[in-house]
Amino acid sequence: MEEKIKDNEITAADFSQCMQNRELSWLRFNTRVLEEANFAANPLLERLKFIAIFNSNLDEFFMIRVGSLTDYMLFAPKYFDNKTGWDAKEQLDAIFEQIPSMYTRKDKYFNSVTKELRKQGVEYLKMSDLDEKEVKDVEKEFKRNILPLLSPLIVDNRHPFPHMDNKRLYVGVTLEHKSRSVFGLIAVPDAIERIYYLEGGFRYLLLEDIIYHFAYLSFDPYVVLEKTILSVTRNADLNLEEESAMDEEIDYRKFMQKIIKKRQRLAPVRLELGYETGDDFISFFCEKLNLKKKQVYVSSSPLDLYYSYKLEERSRSEIWEPLVRPAHLPVPVYPADKSDNLMKQAQKGDIMFSYPYESMAPLLEMLRQAADDPTVISIKITLYRLDIQSRLAESLCNAAENGKEVIVMMELRARFDEVNNIEWSQRLEEVGCHVIYGLPGYKVHSKICLITRKESGRILYVTQIGTGNYNEKTAKLYTDLSIITANQEIGQDAAQLFQNLLLDNLSGDYTHLWVAPNRFKKQVVEQIEIEREKGDDGRILIKCNSLTDRGVILKLIEASQNGVKISMIIRGICCLIPGIRGLTDNITVISVVGRFLEHSRVFCFGDGDEMRMYISSADLMTRNTERRIEVACPVLDAHLRNRIFSMLEKMQTDNVKAWDMDSKGEYTLRKPAKDMAFDSQAFFITHPL
Repeated sequence: MEEKIKDNEITAADFSQCMQNRELSWLRFNTRVLEEANFAANPLLERLKFIAIFNSNLDEFFMIRVGSLTDYMLFAPKYFDNKTGWDAKEQLDAIFEQIPSMYTRKDKYFNSVTKELRKQGVEYLKMSDLDEKEVKDVEKEFKRNILPLLSPLIVDNRHPFPHMDNKRLYVGVTLEHKSRSVFGLIAVPDAIERIYYLEGGFRYLLLEDIIYHFAYLSFDPYVVLEKTILSVTRNADLNLEEESAMDEEIDYRKFMQKIIKKRQRLAPVRLELGYETGDDFISFFCEKLNLKKKQVYVSSSPLDLYYSYKLEERSRSEIWEPLVRPAHLPVPVYPADKSDNLMKQAQKGDIMFSYPYESMAPLLEMLRQAADDPTVISIKITLYRLDIQSRLAESLCNAAENGKEVIVMMELRARFDEVNNIEWSQRLEEVGCHVIYGLPGYKVHSKICLITRKESGRILYVTQIGTGNYNEKTAKLYTDLSIITANQEIGQDAAQLFQNLLLDNLSGDYTHLWVAPNRFKKQVVEQIEIEREKGDDGRILIKCNSLTDRGVILKLIEASQNGVKISMIIRGICCLIPGIRGLTDNITVISVVGRFLEHSRVFCFGDGDEMRMYISSADLMTRNTERRIEVACPVLDAHLRNRIFSMLEKMQTDNVKAWDMDSKGEYTLRKPAKDMAFDSQAFFITHPL
């Protein structure tokens, strides 16, 4: 790292000043998510859900990022982070050092929120909170309907240590009988409803707390000396390319089904405890799970907080109304009915939808109409994450049944959505869709749909390109942009792209589209270079989820050194640190974390009428720029460019949900002056642009 960086004047020392480790940057992002639970203006149940989101995010972080670093440490000792120079062990040590304080903050916010909920009549209780009669009632329920479904076991020479499923809840105990000490485990069964409601108001217990309390009944005649609730997190970062060194005759879908099952059995990377235990208990489980003590974390809040999403199902409106946000109903900008045909509307001018502020229903209706339209001869689409119940997929099925050619590029490797994607791929194939599963070594992450029509002897294209998945559920939760265009050159690009994908061909020349992995990064770098040459007159505005690509970062630093004003709205990971004198002092970075997950990707180069604007499926991460099929599309319509740019400007003035990154990589939440609060997401709900 001592040599000069090639093709520029930034030394390795300069570069290291501007960098932070991606894993620590992500932990900072998840801390920003957690802070929403401490935001008094958020309704109480929403605050509880933010703790659940934080918890779920951290689970995935351990399963994927800690899992992959653990693999690197064991099998790739020469690996190091190309931003900080840290090897895998140094990164893991830094992660493990950060985690305990995050648990402490999570527990603090959980206790605060549950205390406030109790004042509102929603009571999360432990067995110790119940009176004598209630304890007896719960004991009867335990003996009648819970104990028969439990499989308590001891661990000794004749009873080997069992496999502990990833993220399953267990009750672990230390037992004694006739001067003999052993350890025991009870798996919390999935077959029993996890929330146990008590009589008198909205009062509830969790199943694991009940099993924990009555553990002595499960292990009779043993005496329970100590006990805790626990959960193991396992590595879930399956290296599919290494796994795919398989017989080419094996069906890829069956191969994926086999791979998914391995997740439950991969190596542990974390042990969570619901209660403190003695050193012997921790040492025993660390030995059996091959963990170190720094990978063991104690949490006084429930280890699985997903139940928070279930509470509303039993609620009474008079209790719940002040505890949740009013339902958000997206604006139907275009009538989603048979009298309005978006394919014809697009011929008059490009159309854009901004989710979740505007409804996805018109796009779904367009595909429904295309399935029945006699002029439509084919529909081609890339699918990454689908809803379990998908109107869009149903339309694709209808189109195939109506004799149209339907090509579906289904990415089975969409992490944690593999099972759902496999099921949909089977159904799509059964009705006659031609389903293919991506390219070897590359995930298909693009969001593009091409409708081909034949009218009066002419071939006509309608193309939809977006920043987010074709998922009706997440379209109500994620901010994304979707453009529908009848521009025939863009349609020809899309047709060429699908032809290349069908042939496993990564190369290809496109007039308008930027396609990764071959051209996207090169085009981004070229656009940055154009602005760099303008010096102080250069302008760059980027909105994406993450920035980690070293080559792009180097070009942004160069542009900043030459006076280019660079504004970035980056929700999550940002390895580039702004505000370093002489290096990144022309760069600003903000992160907006609020009610909706900021998910759209927009790249703007230049200013005014000369601005070049692209929307894309890709973040500026190496995995996107070099190892995925991604698409960026120019926004050619001046009205749509103005709409998008206005949205980005509004986000930059957010002083309620926006965090500013400083020259140390730390974030500070903006604090509005009195009566000057501006929440961009709240604004877009009432003023969709």
